[in-house]
Formats: sequence, C-alpha cells, structure tokens
Amino acid sequence: QVQLVESGGGLLQAGDSLRLSCAGSGRTFSSYTMAWFRQAPGKEREYVAAITWRSNTDYADSVKGRFTISRDNVKNTVYLQMNSLKPEDTAVYYCAARYSSEGYVYRGGYPYWGQGTQVTVSS
Repeated sequence: QVQLVESGGGLLQAGDSLRLSCAGSGRTFSSYTMAWFRQAPGKEREYVAAITWRSNTDYADSVKGRFTISRDNVKNTVYLQMNSLKPEDTAVYYCAARYSSEGYVYRGGYPYWGQGTQVTVSS
C-alpha cells in the first residue's frame, strides 16, 4: 500500500511558476513509477508526467518544456515544477503511484492516488 499526499497548489497569474509536492508512504517508494495527472472542471482526468525509480521521465505534449517532474527517494517525495503557467493549466493536480521494479513509464493504470491539490491560473 502507498499513501500519497499532495501539497503546493495555489492561485497564480499567467507566466508564474509553482512547485507541487507529493509525499508518499511506504518503504518501497523507490520501486514505484510516480506520475502527475490533472483534471480541469468539466473535463476528464489527463496525464501530465511520470518518472521511474531510475528518474526516466515522460511528459504530455501540452506541458513538455514547461513542467519538470523529479523525485527524492530518500524523502519519499515527487515534485512537479511548473513554469510559464497558462490559464489552461488550471486544474486539480493528482499524484499517482504504480509499482514497477523494472522501471517502466506508464501513462495509465495507476492504483494509488492522492487527494489532489488545486492550481488556478488567471490571465
């Protein structure tokens, strides 16, 4: 079992930067592929980025070049650095975990989720 708690959301203006954090529990945190998803009002949840235990990363095209995912396996924490924020980035951001000792990137199939943190970007 993995429990995830996100933090760092807020109200920002277009062009601002923000870093989200996701603290995970469990001794095998480093064996999990971690990901960020987001859900805007009235829309389906969408994939944002993922990072393997080897720190291989993957990004959705909509955030590539603006967002950076990273992790600290000692602190059991994954981060999402968001730069050049746009109003269309407004959403609830969720952290997710999926066990992968092989270190694969996944864009779906995550069984563990946090409660989400709201990010609102005004124009």
